[in-house]
Amino acid sequence: MAEGRRMKGVEGGAGGGDGEQRDEDTREELELALSLGRRGWHLPPRQEPAPRSLNWTVAFSEWNPDAAGSSRSAESVLGPQPVPSVRLGGMLERVILEGPHAGGSAEAGWEDADEEDGDRDLLNKRLIVRSFGEDSPQHSGANASSFGSESPFLPVSRERVHFNLSRCPEHELEFGLSLFPKDDGNESSRDAKNERVNHAEKSGGRNSEDVGIRMDLSDDLLHLKDLCRAGVACKQWRSASMHEDFWRCLKFENTRISLQNFVDICHRYQNVTDLNLSGIINAEALVLEAIMFLRHLKTLTMGKGQLGEAFFQALAECPLLTTLAVSDASLGSGIQEVTVNHDGLRKLHILKCRALRISVRCSQLQILSLKRTGMAHVSLNCPQLLELDFQSCHKLSDNAIRQAATACPLLAKLDMSSCSCVTDETLREIASSCPNLSVLDASNCPNISFESVRLPTLIDLKLLSCEGITSASMAAISCSRLLEALKLDNCSLLTSLSLDLPHLRNISLVHLRKFADLNLRSPVLSYIKVSRCSALHRASITSSALQKLVLQKQESLSSLSLQCHNLIDVDLSDCESLTNAICEVFSDGGGCPMLRSLILDNCESLSMVELNSSSLVGLSLAGCCSMTFLRLLCPNLQNVNLDGCDHLESASLCPVGLETLNLGICPKLNVLHIESPNMSILELKGCGVLSQASINCPSLTSLDASFCRQLVDDSLTCTAEACPLIEHLILSSCLSVGIDGLSSLHCLHKLTLLDLSYTFLINLKPVFDSCPQLKILKLSACKYLSDSSLDALYREGALPMLVELDLSYSSIGQTAIEGLLACCTNLVNVNLNGCTNLQELVCGSDDCSPVDIPVDLCPPDSAPVKSEEISERSGCLLEVLNCTGCPNIKKVVIPSMANYLHLSKINLNLSTNLKEVDLTCSNLYTLNLSNCSSLEVLKLDCPRLTNLQLLACTMLQEEELESAISLCSTLEILNVHSCPKINALDFGRLHAVCPHPEQSHRII
Repeated sequence: MAEGRRMKGVEGGAGGGDGEQRDEDTREELELALSLGRRGWHLPPRQEPAPRSLNWTVAFSEWNPDAAGSSRSAESVLGPQPVPSVRLGGMLERVILEGPHAGGSAEAGWEDADEEDGDRDLLNKRLIVRSFGEDSPQHSGANASSFGSESPFLPVSRERVHFNLSRCPEHELEFGLSLFPKDDGNESSRDAKNERVNHAEKSGGRNSEDVGIRMDLSDDLLHLKDLCRAGVACKQWRSASMHEDFWRCLKFENTRISLQNFVDICHRYQNVTDLNLSGIINAEALVLEAIMFLRHLKTLTMGKGQLGEAFFQALAECPLLTTLAVSDASLGSGIQEVTVNHDGLRKLHILKCRALRISVRCSQLQILSLKRTGMAHVSLNCPQLLELDFQSCHKLSDNAIRQAATACPLLAKLDMSSCSCVTDETLREIASSCPNLSVLDASNCPNISFESVRLPTLIDLKLLSCEGITSASMAAISCSRLLEALKLDNCSLLTSLSLDLPHLRNISLVHLRKFADLNLRSPVLSYIKVSRCSALHRASITSSALQKLVLQKQESLSSLSLQCHNLIDVDLSDCESLTNAICEVFSDGGGCPMLRSLILDNCESLSMVELNSSSLVGLSLAGCCSMTFLRLLCPNLQNVNLDGCDHLESASLCPVGLETLNLGICPKLNVLHIESPNMSILELKGCGVLSQASINCPSLTSLDASFCRQLVDDSLTCTAEACPLIEHLILSSCLSVGIDGLSSLHCLHKLTLLDLSYTFLINLKPVFDSCPQLKILKLSACKYLSDSSLDALYREGALPMLVELDLSYSSIGQTAIEGLLACCTNLVNVNLNGCTNLQELVCGSDDCSPVDIPVDLCPPDSAPVKSEEISERSGCLLEVLNCTGCPNIKKVVIPSMANYLHLSKINLNLSTNLKEVDLTCSNLYTLNLSNCSSLEVLKLDCPRLTNLQLLACTMLQEEELESAISLCSTLEILNVHSCPKINALDFGRLHAVCPHPEQSHRII
């Protein structure tokens, strides 16, 4: 480094490996120069070449006091101009945007040397940093040079920051730096300063052009590197970032820093209160060198490296030090005792360190942690110590721990977990010497039984993985009447627990292999964790504060007694040994009057479940495969889960508040009684042996009783009378339903869907008479229906609102089908799949003309109706016709006179004997003739046809196809796959057939 304090970067070639990291370290070292001011900056002894991308020169020049009054003269020298340090006096400072016409000394701000400044728009303002507690020079006459002028800085760019007042509000904006120093700044003093500033502004002394803007710098922005980088942005930021309030906390963890640089920083900022040197190998040397400048230090963090006796003796130079943290370091020389002696120290943390002997003599120390520190002996002289942590100090003897703890009469919290040598004798000595001990952690101490230990002031006790804890230990724990939290996890010899503690709130019992009996009484008990206690067979809990109880996977639990008046949720999943007596616990009068949710999943020993609860809302019995009887008197029950209840035979749910219920997963259900005023959907699908059903659900709208083969007419009649709002009724495969049951459907005035598929019905007259409002009728696979069964439907006008009819796989003959298609003009969807008696489908015959059906006449004074409107009104409304798999159909003819104006889809797939198809349908979009292997004649006059499927039509000739599609002007998809007589590769010829070649086609 040159005498003129000049420092130059080295322009180097492109490097690899650690080059980028070294460059970053160099840049950080240079940025730290902002913190030194006139004292200069010293690079580490080792110089590394910088990459080519860094080509810069930074110079430090001696400051000339004569140039202090002018920024122009300051810029005439290589050294930077002096920038006043900001006096915050608290935690806020003020950044004011001054206009070029504003008064005051130039020393209070900075001006650009450019000649064009005089012509700058008055609306453009420049930043000036000023303390909140000081008046503006415009109206106070104070010279800004009084801020101080002893620190030269790095030269910065002349670039200015401009704010356009046209975008700002008329009133002045306050722009303050909200700082958060580590010395617990006083919020009230900050508010007081703001009030003084507001009062000064309202007095009218300031220039109305001045603008203040408030800015909040969070703790993240106060990092050392961020401050240094902010300092090179502009002069005002540089001045603000230099203020000592920003540098009260120095965090150098895992940072390369030279000894001289560290000393210079501490020399300049002697008000540092928090210093972190963890991860720095030579941290001891840094502290010893700069200790004279750290008299205001309150918190010191050290880590790694070697810390000798000289380091701990030097701490006396920091009288305000209250917290010392040392981690992962070697203490002392290895053969001598390390002594920590400081009268002001209140918190001492020595973590994962290595030492032979440690002596702590701190009269004001309150918290001491020696966690995971390897030492053979410890000596304490800390009369004010409240918290002591010996966790995982494996080398400490039982006697050493005893002497250390008993030397602290005010001790309130002690952690000696994983100190395997601790015995009950030590605990007894501690109990007598530390009467205020309230928190004790003795986990993983195998020699502790706790039988003769008395700790009456104990509040929190942890005895995890203590092999000596047995049921006899509970008597000693019962003496701790103030105990609030207890953890006994992994105490393998504990067989029973009986505690009556008035203040116990939390208890944890996890993985107790021999634990069999639990008895807890506490009015404030709010949390219980019992898990993996495979031997637990009896539990009794009394609490007024417990709201949730989880006892999952307690395979041996057979008896449970609860007196918990505020208990809401209970989960007893996989408690395989629970008996039927558990139902009394959760019924009214059983001790849980507020219970809302009960989970008894996979409780395989439950056979009869009877619950009478006025508060229960949710119940889950999934997987209770042994349950045969269920009785619920729960008027507010809204959810019930019976999945996997395969052996349920009788169920009575009277009354319940259910809205939906699915009992289709109970194949052995024989007797069912339901009374639910809110139920709307009931599914009994698959209850094949259900013979008695009493359903009283006045709001029921949908009932699915599919495959209830033994459901008799009496049950259907009672259901219809009690549930008059049913709209959808599915009786598919209900073989026992007869005429009497169907006659009772007259009570269902809103019935629109009726499914009687797979039944043995012969006479449908009860349906036609009882359900005039029916819209959907499904008669699929009704083998005993004859043509006469549907006479009333197409000859007498029964079911005038019917729009969908399913006769798939039925025995209906040719005559009935033709009559239905000709006379039932309101049908929209007709399914004739698999009808073996259908031989030909010729529509438009005179057997039943739609003219026979009366139509509304026009009023005499109305305009005459056109012939086209009459034709459309009297035409058929059929849209979808499905005749899939009709093996005997040979001919399908739909002429234009059939008036099928709405027909859009025809499906004749798998009609293997179909030979002729002649269709004239103006609105047909989809025609499926796939697998019609006998098809020879195809005539189509369908101008809107877009999809034609001819898969595996082996007899169809190419000429016939060309003639058929010539009138299909909108055809888009043509499937002729596996048609041997059609050359699908000749796409040009098939495209040419269509009258509109611009239409896109897809030929398969």
